[in-house]
Amino acid sequence: MGKHRIGLVGCGSIAQKKHLPALAVQAHRAELVGFCDIIEERAKGYAETYGTPEAKYYTDYRELMKDDSIDIVYVCTPNVSHCEITCAALEAGKHVLCEKPMAVTGAEAQKMVDTAKRTGKKLTVGYQNRFRMDSQFLKEAINEGHLGEIYYGEALAIRRRAVPTWGVFIDKEKQGGGPLIDIGTHALDLTLWYMNNYDVKSVTGVSFHKLGNLEEATYGNLFGRWDHETYDVEDSAMGCIKFKNGAFVYLKSAWALNTTDVREAMCTLSGTKGGAEMKREKVGADITCTLNMTMGKQLVTVHPAEKPPVAYQELSNEKASDDAVMETSTWLDAIENHTDPVVLPEQAATVTKILEAIYISNQTGKEVLFD
Repeated sequence: MGKHRIGLVGCGSIAQKKHLPALAVQAHRAELVGFCDIIEERAKGYAETYGTPEAKYYTDYRELMKDDSIDIVYVCTPNVSHCEITCAALEAGKHVLCEKPMAVTGAEAQKMVDTAKRTGKKLTVGYQNRFRMDSQFLKEAINEGHLGEIYYGEALAIRRRAVPTWGVFIDKEKQGGGPLIDIGTHALDLTLWYMNNYDVKSVTGVSFHKLGNLEEATYGNLFGRWDHETYDVEDSAMGCIKFKNGAFVYLKSAWALNTTDVREAMCTLSGTKGGAEMKREKVGADITCTLNMTMGKQLVTVHPAEKPPVAYQELSNEKASDDAVMETSTWLDAIENHTDPVVLPEQAATVTKILEAIYISNQTGKEVLFD
């Protein structure tokens, strides 16, 4: 077969920093031929910089969908448009990788799942943290039975001061929420994937708008001071998820929280045979995963002794992160081999439904029951 022809909708930072470098590593089997952004100059610039010589650019995604030669579409737009653009691409006969979160509401996420099934096209969501070295190690350990039945988890996405100051992150109308839907979604995806449990019974949650509008809280922010006058999303949110088999997950997310216990896209797991902890020794260091269990009638902690084989590292280059490269590689593999993608749309839809339930629970003060 020839190279995959890819169309990109949304020429922002997530496309530039994550997907374009990862796709460059796969240049032997994929090429970018279409670019769409509401800012024409940006779409044109991306086409000239990253596209094939004949690459086209658009300001209306519907025009890009008319190109029958495009077989894959990447959706990298603000959250509220994910469902509309993804479904349009699926209806146009394209496979779709949609950036996280899948959608803003559970109904939208389910529509995306249903559309993919009806059209027969593949759909996945950009949860690249599943492809980190520590994530892969833990998943293998779980598959080998070292944790036993996992009945408790903590999904952690906590920043002390790291409010994103670019794009539309603090705009609720375009994003649908703040840290819960932005980074909490990654931690929850990892935790449910490890537990292999998507059978939710109920959700309760709270969200806080305590620091976002305080001018004094903006000092020391990792990405520079945010506009406290236009900040209209939560600055932190927490949720309790109960499962039908009795398991429980505590989700914690924050862009701004007065704590030094900072852990993002990590989790803690407890099972009948052992547990797991993801941590980072210092800012910028690799995430490490430690297992705790009983061995020789003693409590022990274990962790990988060295990095993975060279073959894994060779997939990367100076600009593309290992997890993004692995995400792209396995995604193209799934299309070429007619297999399921690593991130199933049904799994991502459950994550969205839980996040929405936390927001609803905060608004109503009540527990949200699932079917």
